[in-house]
Amino acid sequence: MVLSPTISDRSIVVAAKGQVSSDLAGETAILNIKSGVYYSLDPIGARIWSLMQEPRTVADIQDAITGEYEVEPERCARDVVALLEELHAQGLIEVKESSSA
Repeated sequence: MVLSPTISDRSIVVAAKGQVSSDLAGETAILNIKSGVYYSLDPIGARIWSLMQEPRTVADIQDAITGEYEVEPERCARDVVALLEELHAQGLIEVKESSSA
């Protein structure tokens, strides 16, 4: 069993290759090509997904979401990390630790 890395605000995340996504009226549908499973993201999840099309730190994503939506920073941090952990567990994103301290 491979343990996934802990996702922190300094982690760098990016959408993994091997899947296809499409915008559906503000929501996003993702097809994992390897597993053949579809995933659906609500509008906020879809925004997070769009931010991850290029490598980005979790802190940058959290800053973007708190700037665009009415959400407390602590809740945003928890919710973003929870979504990223789920996407990582499904093989939809890659997670790396930032090399800068």
